[in-house]
Amino acid sequence: MLTILNTCEPHIVEQSLVSRLVSGDYDAFTQLYQQYSLRLLGRIIRLVKSEEVAEEILQTLFLRVWERRAQIDPSKPLKPFLFTIAQNLVYDHFRRIALDERFRDEFIKQYAEDYQHIEEELTFKQTQESVMNAIKALPPQCQKVFILFKIEGKSYAEICETLNISKSTVNNHLTKANSLLKSNLPLYQYRILATFIYLWANF
Repeated sequence: MLTILNTCEPHIVEQSLVSRLVSGDYDAFTQLYQQYSLRLLGRIIRLVKSEEVAEEILQTLFLRVWERRAQIDPSKPLKPFLFTIAQNLVYDHFRRIALDERFRDEFIKQYAEDYQHIEEELTFKQTQESVMNAIKALPPQCQKVFILFKIEGKSYAEICETLNISKSTVNNHLTKANSLLKSNLPLYQYRILATFIYLWANF
């Protein structure tokens, strides 16, 4: 009986801490942070190959845990929940890097010479950053669909399979993305973006 009790005790202690966390107990949050942070940090460092980036991701992770504490189920193990968030944040990190590098390099290559006149009102770099920021400001799922379809050249079927959504949902996200970009960018920047996407798709 004692052996069984000792085996179950860590789980019971964690359940108690998570229940307190859900209720807004910051001390419980701190204890859970101390319990899991090093394991998570080590895993993230192995993935992103940078201690500085890993620490930033870890802080973002626990900030989300605190902000979304009401959604946590104390009856379920916390570890899978934490590692799922970590995995998503690492994915977002690499997606941002890929978007920044691929998009910026090709954008500059295609337009650095053709749009020198823009510097009279706004430097080319500012134009580039405005377009990048507009894409990054799209809602997360909308942004994923836009990047997969417009920049990575994925088909509707491939996007449906990757994101587990329907074709009509893909179409809705693309329509929304185009509408938001058109609303949030000056007309000449939106035209540059549209032309670039066409060239990229046929590159």
